[in-house]
Amino acid sequence: MSSLNPTLITFLFYIVAMVVIGLIAYRATSNFSDYILGGRRLGSFVTALSAGASDMSGWLLMGLPGAIYLSGLSEAWIAIGLIIGAWLNWLLVAGRLRVHTEVQNNALTLPDYFSNRFNDQKKILRIVSAFVILIFFAIYCASGMVAGARLFESMFGLSYSTALWISAIATISYVFIGGFLAVSWTDTIQAALMIFALLLTPVVVILSFSDLSQVSLALEAARPQAMDMIGDLSWVAILSLLAWGLGYFGQPHILVRFMAADSVKSIPNARRIGMTWMILCLGGAVAAGFFGIAYFHQHPELAAAVNSNPETVFMELTKILFNPWIAGIILAAILAAVMSTLSCQLLVCSSTLTEDFYKSFLRKNATQKELVWVGRFMVLAIAVLAIVMAGNPESKVLGLVAYAWAGFGAAFGPLIILSLFWKRMTLNGALAGMIIGAVIVILWKNVWADTGVYEIIPGFICSFIAIIAVSLMGKAPSKDVTDRFDQADQIYKESI
Repeated sequence: MSSLNPTLITFLFYIVAMVVIGLIAYRATSNFSDYILGGRRLGSFVTALSAGASDMSGWLLMGLPGAIYLSGLSEAWIAIGLIIGAWLNWLLVAGRLRVHTEVQNNALTLPDYFSNRFNDQKKILRIVSAFVILIFFAIYCASGMVAGARLFESMFGLSYSTALWISAIATISYVFIGGFLAVSWTDTIQAALMIFALLLTPVVVILSFSDLSQVSLALEAARPQAMDMIGDLSWVAILSLLAWGLGYFGQPHILVRFMAADSVKSIPNARRIGMTWMILCLGGAVAAGFFGIAYFHQHPELAAAVNSNPETVFMELTKILFNPWIAGIILAAILAAVMSTLSCQLLVCSSTLTEDFYKSFLRKNATQKELVWVGRFMVLAIAVLAIVMAGNPESKVLGLVAYAWAGFGAAFGPLIILSLFWKRMTLNGALAGMIIGAVIVILWKNVWADTGVYEIIPGFICSFIAIIAVSLMGKAPSKDVTDRFDQADQIYKESI
């Protein structure tokens, strides 16, 4: 590709801008709390958009449009489930988690919060939760690496392995330099870019037809079942698609945004901004895949790349329909989606290794500067592991995301909910729920996948039951534990 190609120029400009933001954030990062949680000073706007951008990874512009293109509107049940789950997460968890993590000895990570919440003197809960985070985030980070590689591979004709390293380096650079503030500030820009791309592309696809009736006729001719929300889906399949919403309660890279908000009072406004952004983005992604069916039916000579890999439908529409300069901006939105989620995931892994392993077990008296630099090198270590896992060119973005999403949702979702609402919950109950949720997901994915039930459903249910059962069978929590819970609960009620 020519070095003067407008798309390449746009991409390079975007990547340089993200690195510059990382350098600015570097100057604002004075201690480890700043590096991994931004000093808890994010306003409602940045909290909302960074939570949304860190949630909606490359699957939003690749996996979801590809699924809609392949199967029609029946795959939109995923979007419906996600909207319901995200709204409940903002409503029930966000404010309470912000208060509880601060009351629980200013916990900076989820393992730190769990350990303090249940007075885990032996740090077993901290170790197990950190281990769960590293297992599933390695898979999640790999999905981001695959999405980024697919983008560079499609856009610039690079080999998969070369594209994989270039996209990884682009993300790693600003996370390594700027930490949480860089990730949050860039997420805000990336969220704006994503919504611009997702709203504009379906509109331009429709305008490429003479009128809406032509779109309808093309859809009917291409795939008559594409407009059927039920299609061939069984009730088990629909329930499994809706169950994606359960995953929100346990995603560390989203929950950490709630922890970083400047106050509980900013949460309601952040919820309104975040949910509006999310609904528009998901609607645009579904529309891009749906109208892409009609477009490529009308232009079969252009459909070879999409038919070989449906996850490229958004990219192919953009390259065909837009001026190269505009196309570069829109396609940078895919890179934005990949970078926003991957960067946050790398940072959560880094903070877990640094705060919950290095500081807790190796260097309890480590200086703030030392912790920041250990955190930076942990980012590199996790990134290399994710690159190795993403090395298979046949990897599918949506499949990797689904596995990691289920793992976190089942292992941490019930634990988060009950820890914020039920003061009778015990350390052993928390440990049992976390382990059982993670194990059930892994077993279901590898042994009972042919049932058609998404693994998050049995994992979430079994985890919830295990927490309650084991907590009630054991000794009630100490007065110190319940007093801290009551203190946090009272602060939250006074704040809303």
